Parts: sequence; structure tokens; C-alpha cells
Amino acid sequence: MRIAYLDCFAGISGDMFLGALLDAGVDPSVLHDAVASLNLGASLKVEKVDRSGISSTKVFVLDETHAEAESHSSHAEHHAAQSGAHTHGHDHTPEKKHEHHHHGRHLSSIRKIIGSSSLSDKVKQTAIHAFELLGASEARIHNVDVEKIHFHEVGAIDAIVDIVAASAGIHSLDIDRWFCSSLNVGGGMVDCAHGRFPVPAPATADLLRGLPTYSADPQMELVTPTGAALVRALNPSFGTQPPMRIQRIGYGAGTRDPKGFPNILRLSVGESETASKLGTDAVTVLETALDDLNPQITAHVAEQALQQGALDVMLTPVVMKKGRPGTLLTVLCDPDKAPALESFILRETSTLGIRIRQEQRSCLNRRHQSVETPFGAIRIKRGLLAEEELNATPEFEDCRAAAAAHNVPVKRVVQSAIAAYHASNSK
Repeated sequence: MRIAYLDCFAGISGDMFLGALLDAGVDPSVLHDAVASLNLGASLKVEKVDRSGISSTKVFVLDETHAEAESHSSHAEHHAAQSGAHTHGHDHTPEKKHEHHHHGRHLSSIRKIIGSSSLSDKVKQTAIHAFELLGASEARIHNVDVEKIHFHEVGAIDAIVDIVAASAGIHSLDIDRWFCSSLNVGGGMVDCAHGRFPVPAPATADLLRGLPTYSADPQMELVTPTGAALVRALNPSFGTQPPMRIQRIGYGAGTRDPKGFPNILRLSVGESETASKLGTDAVTVLETALDDLNPQITAHVAEQALQQGALDVMLTPVVMKKGRPGTLLTVLCDPDKAPALESFILRETSTLGIRIRQEQRSCLNRRHQSVETPFGAIRIKRGLLAEEELNATPEFEDCRAAAAAHNVPVKRVVQSAIAAYHASNSK
């Protein structure tokens, strides 16, 4: 199983993530083509830099005049150039020197820009999801509807470039599972559109809810809203580096270069050490029975739980006391995600309590293989016991997107993908 590990001892930002992806072997054309497809007049400049003696890759976002932009997600002097958004009508941040270059954009406008690009559906979905996470955090902070959130002039174009290019790089690596260390948020105070706040700034703090974080030197902001949104969109498992055979290591540089502190993000890519065996891991099971909740809300809870990191969600019809028909909600998740999902279920449903237990599960090793069909490339998800293939199934979302694009039944695309897979293996 192909895995990747993000070591966030110096936090994470959009430009650091881009640098780490390139340094770990992502073809630069993947990022450049993704940015060009947005038709925003923006581009990337890539340089090798030194951070405390470590050679790393620094990525700069250039605006349409080819002047270096203050990256929305860099460790810049002012959080105003990186905090992501403000509500329409609020005062702009103190950093105003780039305001004449770009107009602020609402979330609907950003969705349209990304949606109308030539990017693959998978890249679009990841990028839009990251922006929706960022917008939702700002909406909670300002207590306004997410569609009223206004991504300010300094951040809008840089944030779009960072998030879209990172999404393209993420999918080009074809990682089966992402892992991440606890996130060092840094320390000190930061100036932002909301006033002077302790690190992490409001948007970042909201995005990091439920994730393992800590505060250590230096006294500066280390995790930016863009970086936090990308981590959320990746939905990694958190903890120490899992057993793996590392094949590539990438170092992405932040803007600042504090003395004695390597301001870099390390990305390790390789194969799981347990790839040749039947894997076992611990999962947390959250369970509650509901007999007084609108089924529309129940369906919403199941969908949102998956988006917030649940491994699986099941809704089982049950008969409860006094003969009442009900629904048993069962959520499986990694142990580190259990507190956030527990809070979510209590907040969103009518339950008065949740049963929580720890269980072990055994899993086939998963690998993906793309096959060419008359309807385009379709990924095949393979289940392996050691090196013996026990299952091979087309990715349904790939089939559904291809069916919609070619106006054919989904089952026809599924059948074509299966036939192509078996034909390729018989050669």
C-alpha cells in the first residue's frame, strides 16, 4: 500500500506543501498546468533555498504582472496577507499594497473558477472541499452564512493557486492513505483582520478543532488557514510515522528563516511495511439508536460524518422500546477522530448518549490501478492478501463521472472497466 507521511514539526502552509510535493518528486508540470487551467493570469516560481542547512524547495505565487505575490499561505510578516477571508463590508487588513491587483471573491465565485477549469474531477473536488472548509470556519467566526464570506484581495488569488496546485499534486502521487504528525502551531501573537490574537489565528484554530496540535518555539505563526484546510481535506490518520519503506523525501520551505529552526515541511512517500500482510488496526465504534429524529436529518448526519473523517457509517432499521421503529446509527473511525465525531453526533442528533467501544479490524491491502476504457481512465480498487488478489472493483465515483460525461448508463461504464481490467491482466 502506497502511503505518505507529513511531518509538521514546523507547521504547514500552502506554499510549504507545494514545495514538499515538488521536492518529493511531483512533476512540476502538474502544478504549472493546474495553475494555468484557472485562467487567472497567475503562475508559480520555484527555487531551491536553504533552511537551517537543509536544502528545500520554495514556491512563490506570481500575479499577472509577474511581481511576486505575498503568498496567502506563507509565514509572512502579517497574518493579514494569509488569514483567508473576511465578511463583505468589514475593514480590510493593514496590509493593503496589493489591493489594486485583485478583487475579492465569494465562495460561489471560487467554485465557478475551479469548476470551469480543465482539471480532473478528483482535483476539483479536493480543491473545492478545502475552500468550503476554509469558508465554513470563517462563517462560524463571523456568524454569517458561508456564501457571504468574502475572500479578500490579498489572499484570494494566492489561496486559489495554492489549494488547486496542491490538490493536483496530491492526486498525482496516487497515495492510498495519508498520515500526519501532530501540528506545531507556533506561538506568540498575530495581527489579522479580527484584531490581535494569540496563535493560532481564529480561522486556523477553528479548522484545527479535533486535530492533535501543540505549541512550541519559535514564537511565530506556523500553521496557516490554507495549510489547515489542506490537512482537513486530506483527512489523514494522525500520530507517529507508521512502519513504512520510504522511497522519496521532500522538504518544502516556508517564507521565514528563523535562526536555529528549520522552517520546513517534510513529506515522506513510500510503501507500508505491512503491505505484504493482512493488516490489522484499531478502530473506534460510536453507536446510538434514534427513534425521534427526522430521517432527512439522519441521512444528513451520516453524510457529514463521512466528510468529517469517519471510515464508515451504517444506518440499520431497529425496533425499540414500546414497539417504536428506529434507526441504529453506527460510526467507525480512527481513534484520534472519535472525540470530534462524538461531539458532532451529540450536537446534530436527538440522542442523549452514545455507546463507544474499541475494536480491531483486519483489512486487505488496497492498491489502485487505472485502466483505459472507451469512456476514459477508470481506477480499479484492488484488495490483496499478501500478493494474492482477492477483489478488484471499479471506483464507482470514476464510473459515475464518466457515465455523466458520455451520457451512458453507469452499469455500462462499470462493465467496460471490469472487461478492460481483465484484458490487461491476461496479456
